[in-house]
Amino acid sequence: MFKYAGVIINNESSKVDKAFTYEIPESMRACIKVGLRVKVPFGMGNRIIDGFIVELFDRCENISRLKKISQICDDFTIIREQDIKLINIMREKYMCTYLDCIKLIMPTGITRGMKHKMNKVLSIKNKLTDKYDKEPYKDIFNIVQDNDCKYTKNEISKKFNISVSSINTLVKHEFLDYNVKVVDRYNERIYESYGEKKLNAYQTEAVNRIMEEKTHKFLIHGVTGSGKTEIYMNLVSKIINKGEEAIVLVPEIALTPQMLERFKGRFGKEIAVFHSRLSDGERYDEWLRVKSGKVKVAVGARSALFLPFKNLGIIIIDEEHELSYKSDVTPKYNAIDVAIIKSEIENCKLVLGSATPSIETYYRCKNGDIELIEINNRADGAKLPTVNIVDMREELINNNKSMFSRELKENISIALERKEQIILFINRRGHSTFVSCRKCGYVFRCEHCDIALTYHSESKKLICHYCGEIRNLPSSCPQCKSHYVKYFGVGTEKIEAEVWKQFPNAKTLRMDYDTTRAKNSYEHIYNIFKNGEADILIGTQMVAKGLDFKNVTLVGVIAADLSLNLPDYRANERTFQLINQVSGRAGRGSKEGKVIVQTYSPTSSAIIAAAKNDYLGFYKEEVQMRDLMDYPPFKKILLINLSSKYENLLIKNIQNIGVILKNILQKYSNIKILGPCPCSISKIKEMYRWQIIIKGNFDYKFSCNIKKVVYDSIKTDYNNIRVSMDVNPTSLL
Repeated sequence: MFKYAGVIINNESSKVDKAFTYEIPESMRACIKVGLRVKVPFGMGNRIIDGFIVELFDRCENISRLKKISQICDDFTIIREQDIKLINIMREKYMCTYLDCIKLIMPTGITRGMKHKMNKVLSIKNKLTDKYDKEPYKDIFNIVQDNDCKYTKNEISKKFNISVSSINTLVKHEFLDYNVKVVDRYNERIYESYGEKKLNAYQTEAVNRIMEEKTHKFLIHGVTGSGKTEIYMNLVSKIINKGEEAIVLVPEIALTPQMLERFKGRFGKEIAVFHSRLSDGERYDEWLRVKSGKVKVAVGARSALFLPFKNLGIIIIDEEHELSYKSDVTPKYNAIDVAIIKSEIENCKLVLGSATPSIETYYRCKNGDIELIEINNRADGAKLPTVNIVDMREELINNNKSMFSRELKENISIALERKEQIILFINRRGHSTFVSCRKCGYVFRCEHCDIALTYHSESKKLICHYCGEIRNLPSSCPQCKSHYVKYFGVGTEKIEAEVWKQFPNAKTLRMDYDTTRAKNSYEHIYNIFKNGEADILIGTQMVAKGLDFKNVTLVGVIAADLSLNLPDYRANERTFQLINQVSGRAGRGSKEGKVIVQTYSPTSSAIIAAAKNDYLGFYKEEVQMRDLMDYPPFKKILLINLSSKYENLLIKNIQNIGVILKNILQKYSNIKILGPCPCSISKIKEMYRWQIIIKGNFDYKFSCNIKKVVYDSIKTDYNNIRVSMDVNPTSLL
């Protein structure tokens, strides 16, 4: 039996980011395990706090001052041994602490005492006698008898309109009794059966290659509508039949209802759902269901990757190109990279899927790191939609100042007459993207951020999309006092208003951040459109992927230039992906689809390639540019971002860091440093922002050394400056 344990302390300070040695009391040695949560004394005052056992050993030097573990908290381990291997790799790769990684793995709320939810439900104890064998007691008794251990006292009172005092009387005289019942906080809804479909030749070949070949990592590059979801479900079925388990990741919660509908329709209650919109209690219950082996499959966002399956057979990542797979909070991990590491540790299959793979993933395929499976045809013989590019400059010349081109407007009318559905896509929410005075040019900006306020017509307010500031819209310009205040730009609300104006009889839905804040709102909107109760779905990137509506024949891309003009090296790739993905929502049934892309940049290579569905042509051009500019996948980027409420203090510190780093990097001929300079958005939530970018071929040790230099440089002003460091960020804004 082991006598000593290495314990990670539940303390966020980087100064205690190591395993502390504790003695295991003799009474605990028989049941102690790696991965258990324990209570330990820590610090000068021996405050009792949580810790996590990450190693066990027999011998220890200098045991005279060792403290003892006080208590074992749970009857199950929080961390598996495979997780500890993953934590050690992630800690170096993403320059974070042990505790940062442990928080990804342990169930939310467990350190705050999260437990099963318990209800006191009513049951029969003795038969009614004497004066109680009559109304209203007889009714209550019969209700409880028919619903034994089902309802609480308050639930029966509300549901059957019964006095609580009468129920209390029956309990007092021991005719009724309370039983404690565990309440399941996960989705127990039974979905309509989704039977297994016969795979076509391309799908069958993909499944066979993945299951039979020794290779562990695959990319399914399949055009939109090629039946990738059916391939995933077939793979999961085979994995379950082998006695193994599966994780299926989707990028957006908006995709979860449809994916869940299909997976639960196919596999029933063996599915766990895991994403950030669940309550802490729901997440805890789903985590425990996985831990106890009650489910074989998890479907969810990137956090589902860390669920504690015992015999994981496959990880499937749908729409692998999506930026939401990269965390924007510490640890800033990329779920694709972590899934690759995890698949190697757990010796399981990894399947990535996308119609528009990221440049980095496709480059790995070309280098032989990932096996490529290509499917160039839609399932069931459906045709890819025709895509027309409309030059909006020509529309202005022809005196069409509407946000809808003549071609789009005409096709909307035709689709509505045919009782077909339409998706209109614009990657910007709100009514107008900024409000300005036409006399002096003043733009209404957020007082806390370096960004224009967006006008929202529903609330008639100006809102900052970064800090959430809400302001009333003044009737006059605060600068010149004129009343020539005008709305500029287009968002989902303005598109919706224009649809109501141009097509008053059409039933519309809007899917953006504002309409999907409430719990289950995604599913509500999805079901309304799926059931044909609306004609037009207007949305941001939430509507651009994954959704499969057989009656959608027309997709309109209102402003294809929005993502194209961002000051970011991924702008071309993002534009190509968005247009290609949203185009793929059209013509997925028996009816032919049409896509109309409105743009002021009709000669853009990304827009032209997306219209032609020419991924390979786009990849070849984009990868050449990345090579010339030293961007991923050829070189790494280390983004160092400093922010502070005190602008002068921030500038002084980051310029000092810049000088130190330039001196250090002089000996590295293959590493470049850019900056320091203000970020593209130079202020968010009262915090001024500056950055330094390092590009080159460097390893994790180099990144950690740079991190130490940065933190050592600001230690005197540490409390007033925030530091963020990210390797290969999704955005440089």
